[in-house]
Amino acid sequence: MSWLAEWDCFVKVVAEGSMAAAARRLDCSRAQVSKQIGELERRFGVRLFERSTRRLVLTPAGEVFHGHALQALQSVEGAEMAVRNVGAQVGGLLRISATVIFGRECIAPLIPRVLAQYPDLRCELLLSDARVDLGDGGIDLALRMLQAPPEDLVARPLLNLRRVVCAAPSYLAARGCPEGPADLAAHECFSYMLHDDGVWHLTDRDGVEHDVAVAGRFQSDSMGCILDAVRGGLGIAILPHYLCAADLAAGRLVSVLEAYTPRVYVATTLYACYLPSRAQAPKLRVFLEALEAEFKPLPPWERLG
Repeated sequence: MSWLAEWDCFVKVVAEGSMAAAARRLDCSRAQVSKQIGELERRFGVRLFERSTRRLVLTPAGEVFHGHALQALQSVEGAEMAVRNVGAQVGGLLRISATVIFGRECIAPLIPRVLAQYPDLRCELLLSDARVDLGDGGIDLALRMLQAPPEDLVARPLLNLRRVVCAAPSYLAARGCPEGPADLAAHECFSYMLHDDGVWHLTDRDGVEHDVAVAGRFQSDSMGCILDAVRGGLGIAILPHYLCAADLAAGRLVSVLEAYTPRVYVATTLYACYLPSRAQAPKLRVFLEALEAEFKPLPPWERLG
């Protein structure tokens, strides 16, 4: 199927940004890549790229073809995988992407239990807060907090993540406990620098939102660093419950302003995302089952006393 190789070559050129880079990825010469792109353009009777000395840019026809080529190649991959997986045992390499803190705290502990069940399975856990391209990065499963699921992926909702306003007992003993949102102005508060712009939004039980400007002498764009600072008695923070639940249960942290619900401008729903072509893979199926068992009906941190 020469057309399949040509279409795959075209998609690789777009992903890599040049014919030379695509040739390295395909383990062939640049001349071979150029010939395949030329064959496509002759067959379609249009130019797919605007060529310059610096980079390749898709023409309008190239943009249309790129979308169709991606879908076609994913369908072919899915068909091949479905046939190969008939009666297949669980094995091979499963590559999982997750955000840094959630992946370390909640996904990494689950992996050894899954591997113990399936001796032929191997896992790679890749932690990054940046968005990943599943098709181009060889990722089987991405676990991401999203406002809405992406249209080009299968996205299975796993759980909703709630936030808690909390502080260390030592801080509250020294500075007092805030009784209402307005009291936060007199406290050291950790403003998660990537998202809240120094303003906390707290909704009371009547649905009224209270917007409070907060400040503190120490700030960070790392939720892990903020947790460490709160544990150290340096101030008050809005923390994901999965991150502070063990400290709350042990009394190392105390929940404050419990009559108010924090509203944050970050996604609160965790989705398991994967390409449709990988849906039938046994290695993915068993890990999704493990995630469902781990997080439903309640995740482990919500079951702590």
